[in-house]
Order: sequence, then C-alpha cells, then structure tokens
Amino acid sequence: MSSVQIKRVETKKDLKDFIEFHYDLYEGNPYDVPNLYSDELNTLSKDRNAAFDFCEAEYYLALKDGRVAGRVAAIINHKANEKWKKKDVRFGWIDFIDDMEVSRALFQAVEDYGRQKGMEAAVGPLGFTDMDPEGILTWGFDRLGTMATSYNYAYYPRHMEQLGGWVKDNDYVEYYLEVPEKAPEKYTKIAEMVEKRYNLHVRKLTKRDIFEGGYGKKLFDLINLTYADLYGFSELSDRQIDQYIRMYFPLADLSLVTAVEDGNKDNQLVGIAITIPSLSRALQKCRRGRLLPFGWWHLLRAIKWHKTEAVDLLLIGVLPEYRAKGANALVFADLIPRYVEYGFKWGETQVEMETNEGVQSQWGPLDPINHKKRRCYRKSLTD
Repeated sequence: MSSVQIKRVETKKDLKDFIEFHYDLYEGNPYDVPNLYSDELNTLSKDRNAAFDFCEAEYYLALKDGRVAGRVAAIINHKANEKWKKKDVRFGWIDFIDDMEVSRALFQAVEDYGRQKGMEAAVGPLGFTDMDPEGILTWGFDRLGTMATSYNYAYYPRHMEQLGGWVKDNDYVEYYLEVPEKAPEKYTKIAEMVEKRYNLHVRKLTKRDIFEGGYGKKLFDLINLTYADLYGFSELSDRQIDQYIRMYFPLADLSLVTAVEDGNKDNQLVGIAITIPSLSRALQKCRRGRLLPFGWWHLLRAIKWHKTEAVDLLLIGVLPEYRAKGANALVFADLIPRYVEYGFKWGETQVEMETNEGVQSQWGPLDPINHKKRRCYRKSLTD
C-alpha cells in the first residue's frame, strides 16, 4: 500500500502550499530561477487568469509522512484541443522529491482527471498557454535558468522514463549567444538592403504607442499569427492580451523592444522582438518569491539600470512572408548596438522546437551554443 496521499487543492492555504513547495524544493539551488509568488498566484487563480475563459484545471499535492512531497497541475485547454483536434489533458507545475512513489501518484492523479473529463492522452509539461513554461529540462542542469522557463533536477527525466508509457512528444533547444563588440556585418548589410528593396523599417515604440496607440494589442496579434503553427499553441484572447500588456509593459525598457513595419503597406507591423535584461539573479534574491523586503530593489536594478550581464530574447516573431526578405536582420542590427551600450555580455534564447531550423539559422552570425534541452512527453489514456 502506497504511503503517498494525493490531496486536491481546494482552499487558499492549499494553493499557498502548492506555490511554496517549489521554493522549499529548490532552496539554495544556484540554477533555479523562482517565479514571484504574486505572479504564480495570479496565474493559478481561476478568478484572475483570463486563460480560464477556455481552460479548466485542478491542482494536486502529494503528501508523504504528512508533508508536501510533490505537486502537479492538470489542465485542459479546450481551445488548443479544438485547434489541434486532440483530447489532451496537460500537466504542468510539476515538482517532486526523488521518490518514485510520489511521482507515480502525481501522474496518476493527472491521468485520472483526464479520463474523468473524457480525454484520450496526457501531455506536458505545458501550461495554460505558450506564455507559461514548457518542457522538462533534460540537459543543461548546470546552467542558470531564466524567468520564462522552469528548472528541474536531473532526476525528473529519469522518473519519466521509469514510470512507463511516457514517450517523447516534442523536444526544445535553447541557445547561449555572446554579445559581439558590434552588430555582425551580415546583419547590417542585409538590414540596409531590405530597407531599400522592400521599404521595411525599424520602429521604436513609446509607452503612449503601447497603451494609447494600440501597439500593445498589435504586438500580441502578431505573436498569434507568427506562433500559430508551433507545438501546442492556442491563440491568445483579447482578455489575455490586455492582461499581458498590463503585466509586462509598465516597467519595460522599450529601447530593447524593436518593431519592424512595411512602408509599402501603410506601416503594417510585420515583425517584433521583445527582449529584456535578464532577471534571473534578481529573482534569486527575492526571498521565496517576495518583493519585500528587498526583492523589489534587485529587480529594479536589473530592469531600470541594467545591472546584469545577460539579456533574454523573450519573444521574437516575424510574419512568414517577411522572414525570407531578411526582416530579422533589421531586428538584430538595431538591438545589438543597444546590448553593447548597456554592457550585456551574453544573451539567452527561449525555448525553440528542435525541428525549427528556420529560427535557429538566424543565430548563425552570433556563434550560438546549444546549452539546454527540454522535452514534452505524451501518454495514451486509452491503451
């Protein structure tokens, strides 16, 4: 008989325990980058996260000897299932001690929930949407994490293999990029050429553009178009877009955000790059994900005064018909001199599908190093 008890999250205290477990499990880990407690609470609260307009979810805690030993979220994204014509239950926010009884009980809870809801497969780690962390880290355990991804111990993928039934569904790669002393000639020459040949140009946005001029929504509408065919993607709703605009842009350094417009089409937005100073070290200094007493200061130093050596390439999207025209070169020709001015030493891409050679080829002039890999798994619930 198993000594592990599964408890469904039902109360505010349960949800607090769910969030806090990650801080407990990774206390003092030099590579984990903990999310802010307030951000986790907003994402997981059914009355706050706009994704619940088309998602449903339950959260589970694994208790062993009366103490929390693991956690997992079971999520059904109905919009994604409709788009991809699947009946999937997702698992996310997965954490557990190195104990097979614990991990087995957590995944069994996800499978049971999925079957109760008529789902035919379990898949993950995935969040509500692509804006949430994806994939279990399978390589690069000695590399610092980022705000947009999740870290896990090396025993996680071993558990997935030993549990049985879980197979590879998608692999991701992440790249380390050294910031050069100046923008590589390949970028600058192509940028100059596409400006003249196609009348494309860079536009630097202001806060007024974002909040009053409609560009905030235009940016995420473009992300919806450019990410539409990516693994597991579901289109962001207007309410989600409004949430992300309010969440990310009030403190954003817009010099690190570059838009590309087509002058032949009334300055239509055709490309966007949203990059930010790395908040990894600052978030590690936010005790248990709290801004008080001094966490806010470390974040402010990174965001406003760029007291960090790294930059995160958070979201980059270019309409398919403009990728072949070299619109990406305009982005990098604009951003790299700004990275140099701010003293950034290296950059970090976010997760990219290992099969997405088009995206990976754009890093060529920066001598990219693949330093992390992640995997999403799938298990049939009908076998």
